[in-house]
Amino acid sequence: MKAKLFLFLVGFFTLLSCNQETEKVEKKDTYVVDNYTKKEVDIIMRDGVKLHTTIYTPKDTSKEYPILMQRTPYSSRPYGEGKMKTKIGPNVHLMKEGNIVVYQDVRGRWMSEGVYDNMRAYIPNKAENQSDEVSDTYDTIDWLINNVENNNGKVGTWGISYPGHYATISTIDAHPALKAASPQACIGDFFFDDFHHNGAFLLSYFRAISLFGTYKDTPTDSAWYSYPKMNSQDQYQFFLDKGPLKNLNEYFQYDKLDVNTTASKDKIDDFFWKEIVEHPNYDSVWQSKGIIQHLDKVPSTVATMIVGGWFDAEDLYGPLETYKGIEKNGEGNYNTMVFGPWDHGKWSRNTVRNTVGNYYFGDSISLKFQSEIETKFFNHFLKGEGDKNSGLPEAYVFDSGRKEWKSYDSWPPKNVVKQDWFLSEDQELTNGKKGTKGISFISDVKRPVPYSEDIKTVFTPRKYMTDDQRFAARRPDVLVFETDVLTEDYTLAGDILAKLKVATTGTAADWIVKVIDVHPSDVEEDNETLQDHLKMSNYHLMVRSEVLRGRFRNSFENPEPFKPNKKTAVNIKLQDVFHTFKKGHKVQIQVQSTWFPLIDLNPQTYVDNIYKADEADFKTQTHTVFTDSSIEFSVLK
Repeated sequence: MKAKLFLFLVGFFTLLSCNQETEKVEKKDTYVVDNYTKKEVDIIMRDGVKLHTTIYTPKDTSKEYPILMQRTPYSSRPYGEGKMKTKIGPNVHLMKEGNIVVYQDVRGRWMSEGVYDNMRAYIPNKAENQSDEVSDTYDTIDWLINNVENNNGKVGTWGISYPGHYATISTIDAHPALKAASPQACIGDFFFDDFHHNGAFLLSYFRAISLFGTYKDTPTDSAWYSYPKMNSQDQYQFFLDKGPLKNLNEYFQYDKLDVNTTASKDKIDDFFWKEIVEHPNYDSVWQSKGIIQHLDKVPSTVATMIVGGWFDAEDLYGPLETYKGIEKNGEGNYNTMVFGPWDHGKWSRNTVRNTVGNYYFGDSISLKFQSEIETKFFNHFLKGEGDKNSGLPEAYVFDSGRKEWKSYDSWPPKNVVKQDWFLSEDQELTNGKKGTKGISFISDVKRPVPYSEDIKTVFTPRKYMTDDQRFAARRPDVLVFETDVLTEDYTLAGDILAKLKVATTGTAADWIVKVIDVHPSDVEEDNETLQDHLKMSNYHLMVRSEVLRGRFRNSFENPEPFKPNKKTAVNIKLQDVFHTFKKGHKVQIQVQSTWFPLIDLNPQTYVDNIYKADEADFKTQTHTVFTDSSIEFSVLK
C-alpha cells in the first residue's frame, strides 16, 4: 500500500512539475503575441521592385521605440495575419525591453519580387533608379522611419551569417537614421568564406548550393528549391565514389542552364553552381561580389559591433576582415569586435553549457554576451547617449585555452610580437632553423586524409573545428611537428602565417596547415561532452586550420602550376586566434595535402579548371616539406 501511495505521489508531483514547465513554455511562446502587433507590407524600391517586409510593433504606444531590422534570404515567415514568430530581435532582452523589430525578405527571395543574385555586387556610382543591396537597405529604412508609428528615428541592423552580410551592407553609404549595426558571422567574400577557402572548393557544402542557386522570379511562401539526395550516411565514400567534380553536374542540371538567359522556374537549374564551375579563379565576378574592399564607405555616424566565433567553420574570414577593414578605413568610427568560443551563430542560443563539438568551454557564455554586451550596445546607440562612451571594450575576446574573457583597446593587442617556429626533423617544432632537409610523403588520390574520423553525412560541417586530431597525426601522409612540453603558458593573439618550402613530383597540390593544442595525459576528463570513443587524455585540440590551393600561391587571379621537384615557397595565412597553450601542454603543427571531403580532391596534375577535370587527371604524387619551413605566430607578451 505504501509503495502504491509512493508511486502515486511521485506521478502526481511529476505531472504537476510538467504542467508548470508547460505553462512556462506556453507563456514564453506567447510573449510576442501578447505584447506586439504584426503588419506585413511590400515596400517599393527605387526601381519599382517590391520587397516583402514584416513589422512587429509594441502594443504599448505610450512611447517611441528604435527600429531593429534584419534583412534575410532565409525568409521572414511566418506569413499571414495572426501568424507570428515566438522570438523576435537579436535576443530576449531586446525583445522584452521593447523595440520595433523588422524582418525583410531580400530581393528575389521568398515573398519579395525580383530575381536573386547571390552576393549581389555593390554599385558605387549608381545611375537614377539603379539598385543594389545598399540602395534596397537605404530605401527600406527611409520608408520605415516615415511610415511606422512611434519610432524614434533611430535604426539598428543585425544578422548572423548571410543576414550578417546584409547588416554589413547597411553600413555602406548608410541612411542617416542608421545608428548601430552588428554584422555577426558576416560573409565578406565568397572566394574566402563559406564555399571557398583560399580558392579551394568546400565540397562539404555541396548540398547547400541549391539553396542559393535555384532560380525563381515570382514571390512564394514555400520553398522552390530542393537539396540533392546523397543516399548515403558516409560522405567520405560517397564523394570518393563520385570522382571528379564534373560528375556532380547531374544534381544541378548544369548542362541545361545558360546564365545569359532566363531559366524556367520549373527546372532544378542552379545558376550558383554554374557560377562556381565557370569561374574557378578570383576573377571580376567574385571580386565584384566582395564587400570587404568597400568598407571605406562606412560613415562615422554608424556604430559597429562585429561578432564572430573562434571555431566558426563557415564564416571566420568575414567578421575578422570586416572588423579590420572598418578599423583601417574609419579612423573616427566607433568599431568594436566580440569573438567567443563559438561555432556558427551559437552566441544567439540560450543554452547554458557552451561546447563546440567535443570540447567544453564553460557555462553561460552566450547568455552573458546577449545580456551584457549585445543588449548594451544597441541600447546605448538607439536609446541612450549614442556617444563613444558605451562602456564596452574595443575588443572583447575569449581566450580559448584559458577559457576566460579578456578586454583590449585594440586587436590584435598592442603587446603582440611575431615569432617564428621551424618545422624540423624528428617531428620537432623548434624556435631555431635546423637545416634544409626535405621530409616526403605520398599523397594518394585514392586514399585522401579525412577531415573527421566520424562516419556520417552532414549538411555543413561544424564540429570538426575542435575535433581531436590524433586520427590524422597517426597517418603517414600527415607530417607532425611539435614542441617539448611547455614550461610556461604561451598565448597566441592574432593571425598566423605558415611559410612553407615545398616540392611535388606533380604540377599541382593543395597544402593544409593545422595548429593543435596537445593536452597532457593526466588532464581532467569531460565525459559529458566527449564522444564515447574519445578520452580527454592527450586530446589534440585543433585551434586553427587552413588550406591554400597551391596554384594560387602567387595570385588568386592568375593560377600557375608547380614545376615538378622544384623547391617552392607557399605562404598560407591562417585566421586569427586567441588561445593560450597552458603549461604542461604542447604546440603541434600538422601539414598535409588532402582534407577530404571538407575540400574537393586536387588532381595533383595541373588543369586549367578543376571543376572540369577528368578521371585521368588525378594522379598520386610525392610531396616534400623542407625543414626551413616555418610558422609565424602572433605572440602575446
